Amino acid sequence: MKLLLTTSIVLASFLFLTNDILAQESNFSKYDDLSKFSLAKQKDSIKKAWTVPAIYKNKETQKKYADIWNDRSDFLVNAMQANNFIHNKAIYNYVDAIIQQLRKSNPTVITAPLLLLIDRSESVNAYSIGNNVIAVNLGLLSFVQNREELALIIGHELAHNFLQHAENAMQQKAELLTSDEYKESLNDVLTSKYGRLSRLKEVLKGYSFSRSKHSRYKESEADSLAIVMLKNSNINFNAENFLRLDSADNEYKTELKSGVKNYFTSLNVPLDDQWLVKKSKGLSSRSYNFSKGEDLSDSLKTHPECKERYEQTKSLTTTAATYTPIPTDIRELADKMIVWNLYDNMSLTPALFRILLLRDNGAKDQWYDAMTFNIFAGLSYADKKLNRFNSIGVVPKESISKDYFTVQTLMEQIPADKLKETVKTMSGLSFWSTASADSKAFKTFLNALLSSENLSNREQENYSKDFMKNYQNSMYAEVAERFK
Repeated sequence: MKLLLTTSIVLASFLFLTNDILAQESNFSKYDDLSKFSLAKQKDSIKKAWTVPAIYKNKETQKKYADIWNDRSDFLVNAMQANNFIHNKAIYNYVDAIIQQLRKSNPTVITAPLLLLIDRSESVNAYSIGNNVIAVNLGLLSFVQNREELALIIGHELAHNFLQHAENAMQQKAELLTSDEYKESLNDVLTSKYGRLSRLKEVLKGYSFSRSKHSRYKESEADSLAIVMLKNSNINFNAENFLRLDSADNEYKTELKSGVKNYFTSLNVPLDDQWLVKKSKGLSSRSYNFSKGEDLSDSLKTHPECKERYEQTKSLTTTAATYTPIPTDIRELADKMIVWNLYDNMSLTPALFRILLLRDNGAKDQWYDAMTFNIFAGLSYADKKLNRFNSIGVVPKESISKDYFTVQTLMEQIPADKLKETVKTMSGLSFWSTASADSKAFKTFLNALLSSENLSNREQENYSKDFMKNYQNSMYAEVAERFK
């Protein structure tokens, strides 16, 4: 018996399944939430509205400043078109409510309407683009423990916006790159016979160090104003939140509560121990101590040390304060969208590892079982297209835990035939009976892509069109559309 269904049978079942339009769709997000749709008006108006101010009499400096300014505009417009942002109503309203509270109590700081962007990145971050635009990452919403902690970070970015740090940085860069001193330094490098690379590094190192020192001052300035804004808004402040930022980038250095194999028992996925141990010879297979890597060089840091930020502000901590937990539905939405975004980017190892971490934290939603299937099916498709290595998303050992490395090794070494068997086994598990209609249809869509070694582009396009027609507002359409 063939391992997977034939193309004709899969297509028939696919069409049958997608006709069930009235069935429930997955609720973690919608296709038209993507920024190329939801922010279309803002995207079209940015180029027109963001005109370059004439602030320099020197034509060269003004031109360089205009180039930098327009690069920022292009970055934002291109990021919107590339769907780097998402306008999920629940998450947007939750974050915006904090901004409006801060704005109401600080009218001299937040003087103009803001464009709030929800960035799809898993990175624990928020940032100010300048020109009254700030972005909050989904990774930050997943990380923060309470509303007050989130308000501090948002207030910090609003402070950057008010203090025009982004605008000032663009001016400083334009002035530096057109300064006589900088030109002479580069000319000395270019005209020298020996050591040009080392001399160039010294020039750039001096620029980077000076810029980083200045950036750290800006960060302290933004911290101070953010705390004032919180106090004015009657939002409790806890300096220990700065200490928590030290663990913000440790997501993939976390150890799992159980052995990797145990997480797949309920999914009837038997894992051979040999798939979990690196087989290659040489340096990569040697015993490695998974511990914290070296700290970032001081010359590259733009924020003060977290302990320093804590020491400077601990006396301002609100006494006997109570804190408001992030609503469960907001955190779950952020977690689901992060998993989906990683999968959509074919970063399959971090997507799977995050699911295991969420299981450790008590997540029972069977949507994660469906996504585990999607990950293995995606890996099988990548293997079929000779693109498995890129889809795994291999990262250095210094950045991950032993358990993450085990999951990464599994994704790399599970044999292609066993991978296909795993996809087939998971296709028939009982949790699909209660899965949403679009989850079932997406499963059938993926199986269709895997059904033949020589599936034509036309056949792939037909599967895509059928899915898009029947589930046009499902987030799964983001992947299906690529085969259209």
